[in-house]
Amino acid sequence: MDREGLGAFLRYRRESLQPEDVGLLRGQRRRTHGLRREEVAALCHMSADYYARLERGTGPRPSEQMISSIAQGLHLTLGERDHLFRLAGHNPPGRGAASDFVSPGLLRILDRLTDTPAEVINEVGETLRQSPLGMTLLGDASKRAGPGRSIGYRWFTDPTAREAYPPAEREQLSRVYASGLRQLIALRGPTSRAAGLAALLQDNEAFRRVWETQEVGVQPPEIKRFIHPSVGRLDLNCQTLLDPDQSHRLLVYTAVPGSDSHEKLQLLTVIGTHVTVS
Repeated sequence: MDREGLGAFLRYRRESLQPEDVGLLRGQRRRTHGLRREEVAALCHMSADYYARLERGTGPRPSEQMISSIAQGLHLTLGERDHLFRLAGHNPPGRGAASDFVSPGLLRILDRLTDTPAEVINEVGETLRQSPLGMTLLGDASKRAGPGRSIGYRWFTDPTAREAYPPAEREQLSRVYASGLRQLIALRGPTSRAAGLAALLQDNEAFRRVWETQEVGVQPPEIKRFIHPSVGRLDLNCQTLLDPDQSHRLLVYTAVPGSDSHEKLQLLTVIGTHVTVS
Protein backbone atom coordinates (compact mmCIF):
# COMPACT_ATOMS: atom_id res chain seq x y z
CA MET A 1 0.00 0.00 0.00
CA ASP A 2 1.30 3.44 -0.98
CA ARG A 3 -0.16 5.56 1.83
CA GLU A 4 1.42 8.80 0.67
CA GLY A 5 0.37 8.28 -2.93
CA LEU A 6 -3.14 7.25 -1.89
CA GLY A 7 -3.58 10.31 0.30
CA ALA A 8 -2.31 12.69 -2.40
CA PHE A 9 -4.57 11.15 -5.04
CA LEU A 10 -7.66 11.31 -2.82
CA ARG A 11 -6.94 14.91 -1.89
CA TYR A 12 -6.48 15.95 -5.53
CA ARG A 13 -9.71 14.25 -6.62
CA ARG A 14 -11.66 15.75 -3.71
CA GLU A 15 -10.43 19.26 -4.47
CA SER A 16 -11.23 18.82 -8.18
CA LEU A 17 -14.93 18.18 -7.54
CA GLN A 18 -17.57 20.81 -6.91
CA PRO A 19 -20.80 20.15 -4.95
CA GLU A 20 -22.95 20.30 -8.05
CA ASP A 21 -20.73 17.64 -9.69
CA VAL A 22 -21.99 15.05 -7.20
CA GLY A 23 -25.56 16.24 -6.66
CA LEU A 24 -24.93 18.41 -3.59
CA LEU A 25 -26.13 21.96 -3.00
CA ARG A 26 -23.60 24.78 -2.76
CA GLY A 27 -24.01 26.89 0.38
CA GLN A 28 -23.89 30.68 0.17
CA ARG A 29 -20.91 30.93 2.52
CA ARG A 30 -18.89 28.11 1.05
CA ARG A 31 -15.13 28.78 1.11
CA THR A 32 -13.75 25.27 0.66
CA HIS A 33 -11.90 24.62 -2.59
CA GLY A 34 -13.66 21.54 -3.95
CA LEU A 35 -15.57 19.20 -1.66
CA ARG A 36 -15.22 19.03 2.09
CA ARG A 37 -13.84 15.84 3.61
CA GLU A 38 -17.13 15.39 5.45
CA GLU A 39 -19.02 15.52 2.14
CA VAL A 40 -16.77 12.93 0.53
CA ALA A 41 -17.07 10.68 3.56
CA ALA A 42 -20.87 10.84 3.34
CA LEU A 43 -20.78 10.07 -0.40
CA CYS A 44 -18.52 7.08 0.29
CA HIS A 45 -20.56 5.82 3.27
CA MET A 46 -17.77 6.08 5.82
CA SER A 47 -16.88 8.22 8.82
CA ALA A 48 -15.27 11.60 8.23
CA ASP A 49 -12.44 10.65 10.61
CA TYR A 50 -11.65 7.48 8.64
CA TYR A 51 -11.56 9.35 5.34
CA ALA A 52 -9.40 12.15 6.80
CA ARG A 53 -6.87 9.57 8.01
CA LEU A 54 -6.66 8.10 4.52
CA GLU A 55 -5.88 11.52 3.06
CA ARG A 56 -3.23 12.13 5.75
CA GLY A 57 -1.67 8.74 5.09
CA THR A 58 -2.21 7.55 8.66
CA GLY A 59 -5.22 5.29 8.18
CA PRO A 60 -5.37 1.49 7.98
CA ARG A 61 -5.30 -0.31 4.67
CA PRO A 62 -8.82 0.03 3.23
CA SER A 63 -10.62 -3.08 2.04
CA GLU A 64 -11.52 -3.66 -1.60
CA GLN A 65 -15.14 -2.90 -0.75
CA MET A 66 -14.12 0.41 0.82
CA ILE A 67 -11.99 1.34 -2.18
CA SER A 68 -14.93 0.58 -4.49
CA SER A 69 -17.14 2.85 -2.41
CA ILE A 70 -14.55 5.65 -2.54
CA ALA A 71 -14.19 5.29 -6.31
CA GLN A 72 -17.94 5.66 -6.79
CA GLY A 73 -18.24 8.49 -4.28
CA LEU A 74 -15.53 10.49 -6.04
CA HIS A 75 -17.00 9.71 -9.49
CA LEU A 76 -13.73 8.21 -10.73
CA THR A 77 -13.24 6.91 -14.24
CA LEU A 78 -12.34 3.25 -14.69
CA GLY A 79 -8.68 4.16 -15.13
CA GLU A 80 -8.72 6.25 -11.96
CA ARG A 81 -10.54 3.49 -10.10
CA ASP A 82 -7.88 0.94 -11.09
CA HIS A 83 -5.13 3.35 -10.01
CA LEU A 84 -6.83 3.81 -6.64
CA PHE A 85 -6.98 0.04 -6.11
CA ARG A 86 -3.27 -0.31 -6.85
CA LEU A 87 -2.35 2.53 -4.49
CA ALA A 88 -4.26 0.68 -1.76
CA GLY A 89 -2.39 -2.53 -2.51
CA HIS A 90 -5.24 -4.37 -4.25
CA ASN A 91 -5.68 -5.79 -7.73
CA PRO A 92 -8.30 -3.83 -9.67
CA PRO A 93 -11.61 -5.66 -10.23
CA GLY A 94 -12.69 -6.73 -13.67
CA ARG A 95 -14.37 -4.48 -16.18
CA GLY A 96 -17.33 -4.96 -18.47
CA ALA A 97 -20.68 -6.64 -17.96
CA ALA A 98 -19.74 -8.32 -14.67
CA SER A 99 -18.64 -5.06 -13.05
CA ASP A 100 -20.84 -3.09 -10.65
CA PHE A 101 -18.78 0.08 -11.14
CA VAL A 102 -21.06 2.83 -12.47
CA SER A 103 -19.43 5.24 -14.91
CA PRO A 104 -19.06 8.88 -13.79
CA GLY A 105 -21.10 9.97 -16.80
CA LEU A 106 -24.16 8.02 -15.66
CA LEU A 107 -23.59 9.16 -12.07
CA ARG A 108 -23.53 12.82 -13.09
CA ILE A 109 -26.87 12.43 -14.84
CA LEU A 110 -28.37 10.47 -11.95
CA ASP A 111 -27.18 13.07 -9.42
CA ARG A 112 -29.24 15.72 -11.21
CA LEU A 113 -32.46 13.71 -11.17
CA THR A 114 -33.41 14.71 -7.64
CA ASP A 115 -37.12 15.00 -8.41
CA THR A 116 -37.42 12.09 -10.85
CA PRO A 117 -37.48 8.33 -10.20
CA ALA A 118 -34.36 6.84 -11.75
CA GLU A 119 -32.02 3.91 -11.25
CA VAL A 120 -28.89 2.39 -12.75
CA ILE A 121 -29.16 -1.36 -13.30
CA ASN A 122 -26.83 -4.00 -14.69
CA GLU A 123 -27.77 -6.60 -17.26
CA VAL A 124 -29.06 -9.14 -14.72
CA GLY A 125 -31.46 -6.61 -13.22
CA GLU A 126 -29.51 -5.61 -10.11
CA THR A 127 -30.02 -1.98 -9.08
CA LEU A 128 -26.63 -0.34 -8.56
CA ARG A 129 -27.65 3.25 -7.82
CA GLN A 130 -30.94 5.11 -7.30
CA SER A 131 -32.19 8.66 -7.25
CA PRO A 132 -34.01 9.69 -4.05
CA LEU A 133 -37.42 9.42 -5.73
CA GLY A 134 -36.35 6.18 -7.38
CA MET A 135 -35.82 4.73 -3.92
CA THR A 136 -39.24 6.01 -2.85
CA LEU A 137 -40.95 4.43 -5.83
CA LEU A 138 -39.03 1.16 -6.11
CA GLY A 139 -37.67 0.49 -2.62
CA ASP A 140 -34.17 0.75 -1.14
CA ALA A 141 -31.95 -1.48 -3.27
CA SER A 142 -29.06 -1.26 -0.80
CA LYS A 143 -30.99 -3.57 1.55
CA ARG A 144 -30.96 -6.43 -0.94
CA ALA A 145 -28.24 -9.06 -0.95
CA GLY A 146 -27.16 -12.16 -2.84
CA PRO A 147 -29.25 -13.37 -5.80
CA GLY A 148 -32.16 -11.33 -4.39
CA ARG A 149 -30.48 -8.22 -5.79
CA SER A 150 -31.81 -9.28 -9.21
CA ILE A 151 -35.43 -8.35 -9.93
CA GLY A 152 -35.69 -11.44 -12.15
CA TYR A 153 -34.72 -13.72 -9.29
CA ARG A 154 -36.99 -11.94 -6.80
CA TRP A 155 -39.87 -12.12 -9.27
CA PHE A 156 -39.97 -15.91 -9.07
CA THR A 157 -38.86 -16.45 -5.46
CA ASP A 158 -40.46 -13.61 -3.48
CA PRO A 159 -44.27 -13.41 -3.81
CA THR A 160 -44.25 -9.82 -2.59
CA ALA A 161 -42.18 -8.75 -5.62
CA ARG A 162 -45.17 -9.25 -7.91
CA GLU A 163 -47.49 -7.20 -5.74
CA ALA A 164 -45.92 -3.99 -7.03
CA TYR A 165 -47.32 -4.73 -10.51
CA PRO A 166 -50.91 -5.13 -11.84
CA PRO A 167 -52.13 -8.75 -11.86
CA ALA A 168 -53.00 -8.55 -15.57
CA GLU A 169 -49.33 -7.95 -16.49
CA ARG A 170 -47.62 -10.48 -14.24
CA GLU A 171 -47.68 -13.36 -16.71
CA GLN A 172 -46.06 -11.23 -19.42
CA LEU A 173 -43.41 -10.01 -16.99
CA SER A 174 -42.61 -13.62 -16.05
CA ARG A 175 -41.99 -14.30 -19.74
CA VAL A 176 -39.89 -11.13 -20.04
CA TYR A 177 -37.55 -12.11 -17.20
CA ALA A 178 -37.14 -15.72 -18.34
CA SER A 179 -36.61 -14.64 -21.94
CA GLY A 180 -34.02 -12.03 -20.99
CA LEU A 181 -32.11 -14.52 -18.84
CA ARG A 182 -32.00 -17.03 -21.70
CA GLN A 183 -30.59 -14.42 -24.07
CA LEU A 184 -27.95 -13.37 -21.55
CA ILE A 185 -26.76 -16.94 -21.05
CA ALA A 186 -26.34 -17.33 -24.80
CA LEU A 187 -24.39 -14.06 -24.87
CA ARG A 188 -22.24 -14.48 -21.75
CA GLY A 189 -21.85 -18.23 -21.54
CA PRO A 190 -22.52 -21.07 -19.07
CA THR A 191 -20.30 -19.63 -16.32
CA SER A 192 -21.94 -16.18 -16.33
CA ARG A 193 -23.97 -14.57 -13.56
CA ALA A 194 -27.07 -15.07 -15.67
CA ALA A 195 -26.41 -18.81 -15.89
CA GLY A 196 -25.92 -18.92 -12.13
CA LEU A 197 -29.30 -17.27 -11.54
CA ALA A 198 -31.02 -19.67 -13.93
CA ALA A 199 -29.46 -22.63 -12.11
CA LEU A 200 -30.73 -21.33 -8.77
CA LEU A 201 -34.24 -21.03 -10.22
CA GLN A 202 -34.48 -24.53 -11.70
CA ASP A 203 -36.39 -25.84 -8.67
CA ASN A 204 -38.93 -23.02 -8.94
CA GLU A 205 -42.11 -24.27 -10.63
CA ALA A 206 -43.23 -20.85 -11.86
CA PHE A 207 -39.83 -20.24 -13.45
CA ARG A 208 -39.60 -23.70 -15.07
CA ARG A 209 -43.02 -23.26 -16.65
CA VAL A 210 -41.96 -20.19 -18.66
CA TRP A 211 -38.32 -21.30 -19.05
CA GLU A 212 -39.31 -24.47 -20.88
CA THR A 213 -41.11 -22.49 -23.59
CA GLN A 214 -37.67 -21.44 -24.97
CA GLU A 215 -38.90 -17.89 -25.63
CA VAL A 216 -36.48 -15.06 -26.42
CA GLY A 217 -37.06 -11.41 -27.24
CA VAL A 218 -40.21 -10.98 -25.16
CA GLN A 219 -40.76 -7.27 -24.61
CA PRO A 220 -42.18 -5.63 -21.46
CA PRO A 221 -45.33 -3.46 -21.63
CA GLU A 222 -44.72 -0.08 -23.25
CA ILE A 223 -46.07 1.70 -20.16
CA LYS A 224 -44.55 0.74 -16.80
CA ARG A 225 -47.37 0.26 -14.31
CA PHE A 226 -46.60 0.18 -10.60
CA ILE A 227 -48.80 -0.27 -7.55
CA HIS A 228 -47.31 1.79 -4.71
CA PRO A 229 -48.53 1.16 -1.15
CA SER A 230 -48.96 4.88 -0.46
CA VAL A 231 -50.36 6.37 -3.69
CA GLY A 232 -51.73 3.40 -5.59
CA ARG A 233 -51.28 2.79 -9.30
CA LEU A 234 -48.87 4.84 -11.41
CA ASP A 235 -48.56 4.63 -15.20
CA LEU A 236 -45.05 5.72 -16.18
CA ASN A 237 -42.92 5.96 -19.28
CA CYS A 238 -39.40 4.60 -19.02
CA GLN A 239 -36.51 6.20 -20.91
CA THR A 240 -33.26 4.24 -21.08
CA LEU A 241 -29.67 5.42 -21.44
CA LEU A 242 -27.13 2.66 -22.13
CA ASP A 243 -23.48 2.54 -21.10
CA PRO A 244 -22.20 0.00 -23.66
CA ASP A 245 -18.81 -0.44 -21.98
CA GLN A 246 -20.33 -1.66 -18.71
CA SER A 247 -23.68 -2.95 -20.01
CA HIS A 248 -25.39 -0.70 -17.47
CA ARG A 249 -28.67 1.10 -18.08
CA LEU A 250 -29.96 4.31 -16.57
CA LEU A 251 -33.74 4.01 -16.32
CA VAL A 252 -35.71 7.24 -15.92
CA TYR A 253 -39.41 7.03 -15.07
CA THR A 254 -41.67 9.92 -16.08
CA ALA A 255 -45.40 10.64 -16.14
CA VAL A 256 -47.45 12.67 -18.59
CA PRO A 257 -47.75 16.24 -17.17
CA GLY A 258 -51.16 16.88 -15.69
CA SER A 259 -52.01 13.19 -15.42
CA ASP A 260 -53.08 11.41 -12.27
CA SER A 261 -49.73 9.59 -12.19
CA HIS A 262 -47.87 12.90 -12.45
CA GLU A 263 -49.70 14.20 -9.39
CA LYS A 264 -48.91 10.99 -7.54
CA LEU A 265 -45.20 11.33 -8.31
CA GLN A 266 -45.28 14.83 -6.87
CA LEU A 267 -46.98 13.44 -3.79
CA LEU A 268 -44.25 10.83 -3.42
CA THR A 269 -41.62 13.57 -3.19
CA VAL A 270 -43.49 14.86 -0.12
CA ILE A 271 -44.16 11.48 1.43
CA GLY A 272 -40.50 10.49 1.38
CA THR A 273 -38.94 7.08 1.23
CA HIS A 274 -41.26 4.12 1.68
CA VAL A 275 -39.82 0.71 1.02
CA THR A 276 -42.03 -1.00 -1.53
CA VAL A 277 -42.38 -4.64 -2.40
CA SER A 278 -40.49 -4.48 -5.68
